[in-house]
Amino acid sequence: MRIRSTDELRELLERYLEDLAFTRELGGLSEAMQYALDGGGKRIRPLLCLAVADAHGHDPEAVLPAATALELVHTFSLVHDDLPALDDDDVRRGRASTHVRFGDGVAVIAGDALLAEAFRLALSYPSPGVARELVQATLGMIGGQYLDVIGATADELALSRLKTGRLFEAAVACALEVAGVPEADRRPWKAFAADVGVLFQLVDDILDGDGYAARHGLDEARRAADAAGERAHEHLAEVGVDTSVLAELVGGLATRSS
Repeated sequence: MRIRSTDELRELLERYLEDLAFTRELGGLSEAMQYALDGGGKRIRPLLCLAVADAHGHDPEAVLPAATALELVHTFSLVHDDLPALDDDDVRRGRASTHVRFGDGVAVIAGDALLAEAFRLALSYPSPGVARELVQATLGMIGGQYLDVIGATADELALSRLKTGRLFEAAVACALEVAGVPEADRRPWKAFAADVGVLFQLVDDILDGDGYAARHGLDEARRAADAAGERAHEHLAEVGVDTSVLAELVGGLATRSS
């Protein structure tokens, strides 16, 4: 069985995103949705989803709707996070945020529509498992955003597990659902996903100088990030399939500079 490289998986994903058609009733709103989606993100969540399925010998193309649904939920969260009522960011990935480009009202409903489109894709599978995982992750993410908004940040890692980690957990869980991996075999995968989410957020905090890094210092944040990365690699060693691409993704997260 040949495992596809990260570049091959990214090409599959980008081609699918280019051809993605939003619901016709949304009309011109699709322009703002596509603008947000084309913002140049790393696509790490959908790539993780595709790589997990590929590691199990499951055709990544069959996982593309689930992977894309994850990216749509992530994009929805960014569109809303940037709004003046929340983070009030005028720039996202080097260009105008969606609300700056299209106005606050359009940005709000574009985010809403991205979320609904994500669930439409998740529900395209015969089993409700993918949609269930995505819904639970989205609710956890929103719960984390609420804690952030009200300033309940005494435990940064707990907040990160909700606001950031839940979508990483869903990326793995959705792939396992589509690939039909038995529940009894999922424990190391769930642990892997949780540590990848923590790793991602800690490195974000280190790069931005906020969150865990601001409260505990860069050295402690780096130590915690390295520990999360090591645990993620240890979990991969437990699963009994070719995880070389996943190990590469984890290594890239640990050493990224943006």
